[in-house]
Amino acid sequence: MFNYKTKKLPKNTIEIIVTVPKTEIAAEYESALERIQKELIVEGFRKGKVPKDVARRHVKQEVIYQELIKTLLPKIYEKVVEKESFKPFFSPKIELLRAKEGEDWQIKFTIAERPTVELGDYKGKVKEVKAKYKKADIWVPGKGEKTPEQKQKEEAESQQKQLNEILAVLLKETKIEISDIVIDEEINRRLSQLLDDIQKIGLTVDAYLKSKGMTMEDLKAKYKQEIEDTYKLEFLLNGIADQEGISVDKAELDKLFANITDVRERKMAEENAYFYASILRKQKTLDYLLAL
Repeated sequence: MFNYKTKKLPKNTIEIIVTVPKTEIAAEYESALERIQKELIVEGFRKGKVPKDVARRHVKQEVIYQELIKTLLPKIYEKVVEKESFKPFFSPKIELLRAKEGEDWQIKFTIAERPTVELGDYKGKVKEVKAKYKKADIWVPGKGEKTPEQKQKEEAESQQKQLNEILAVLLKETKIEISDIVIDEEINRRLSQLLDDIQKIGLTVDAYLKSKGMTMEDLKAKYKQEIEDTYKLEFLLNGIADQEGISVDKAELDKLFANITDVRERKMAEENAYFYASILRKQKTLDYLLAL
């Protein structure tokens, strides 16, 4: 059986160092070989009927170790997370610190914990923003009459402005720390996507950055801020919804799905009900903020 130790790092990050005895690694190695053996095709034998000693000669060690890692590491991770009651919200960063044949293995998992949300007097902040807009909306003689269409358009624009300002104020005032492993992974993902996109149009990274008047550090800083704000906003709205008991019931979801006319699309939506419920809950939370 493996043993482990945990260490809390800044920004809701937890480090787990796991030591797996060489005897367990050897047993997992044999199990991995047996799984490969079931799918192996060797001349003179039917699939699944290849003897273990024959399979051992035909399958490279690195392939067996890849199969071992693929199954053992998630199993260890899940057991530790469950035992410690951790609440990760992102895939862990995994490093094999020591993995030599005939020795104990050492594995490091770095996980991003779901952050706590300290809302404080968020309602007061929302009302301050709304009060400013109410003053601006006071009718002054001589302003002239507006058509219903103009009024509707201006009201929609005003609401969106209010919402943007409310969210900006709440993001600034609410303390939510997002783990660096999330930020770093998302920055790398965006950079990889950007590289693919600019290569398709025949540009280099340097040429793209020059056209934007940015350095690579500027771009990374921009991505970092956007990613932090996106995750913080998600947790902020969830925190408000939890505190105020905002939820989505089955009737609301059924109504949403009933509006999807394409049968296949409706079936896919129903299979992803949790995703649509989270979107509806977020919208209800935004409506709640505007109604304060």
